[in-house]
Amino acid sequence: MKIYISADIEGVAGIAAWEEARSSSASFPYFARQMTREVAAACKGASNAGADEVWVKDAHGSGRNMDPSMLPENTRLIRGWSGHPYKMLHGIDKTFHAIGFVGYHSHGGANTNPLAHTISSVTIDYMKLNGEYLSEFLLHAYLASYLGIPIAFLSGDKGICQEAKKFNKNIVTVAVNEGAGASSISLHPNRAIRLIEKEMGNALRGDLSQNHTELPKHFKLEIAYNDHTVAYRYSLYPGARRNSPNSIVFETDDYYEIMRATSFLV
Repeated sequence: MKIYISADIEGVAGIAAWEEARSSSASFPYFARQMTREVAAACKGASNAGADEVWVKDAHGSGRNMDPSMLPENTRLIRGWSGHPYKMLHGIDKTFHAIGFVGYHSHGGANTNPLAHTISSVTIDYMKLNGEYLSEFLLHAYLASYLGIPIAFLSGDKGICQEAKKFNKNIVTVAVNEGAGASSISLHPNRAIRLIEKEMGNALRGDLSQNHTELPKHFKLEIAYNDHTVAYRYSLYPGARRNSPNSIVFETDDYYEIMRATSFLV
């Protein structure tokens, strides 16, 4: 069994402020280590359930946050960014049996994580797909559906866990924290690790045929920028149009074009 895990940091246990997610901060090494520990736990859970190969994408910031030596030896770690439209799922293909997400966070505009954002908190106010707020999870969950790969597991804040269940009720989730204004309420980091390992294993032992989600027939992507001049510039992308002074819309029937567009429009 071959498993893919995409990992972020703004949804790991205990995190509560932007500086804790930035490599230039003195507090960052602790949370990079916690990110690594949670990913290692997911890898162990997958291995316990029979996975003999686990691919991990370090999908936060520079893509070079985790300590590779802390991961099990049957993992392959993808570091850095290739520029491929698959972004946080770079390297994935139809040979994978299932996907897990670790350390994921709520979408831009949500009040369920003090670090809630979609792709760029500096550039983007919010993104929507077919009228629904678009998180980094949802953007890549539709990609999983596009490729026909079931989503088994997600850990992160309570808000993104609820969103994952809305996307497909059979996804196993572990909420390691929840937002309260500019604060977070978190599980003990060691308990989070134990739960992630346990529930990833349970997820992969389940009937993954129930974890496929049908793609919509048409996609309408809306991106609202913090700066109206950015919206003007990106409205010149082929197929895009102005929706308001600070937002654009792009429509397509092919989800790959959504992934490609978001690589150039954010």
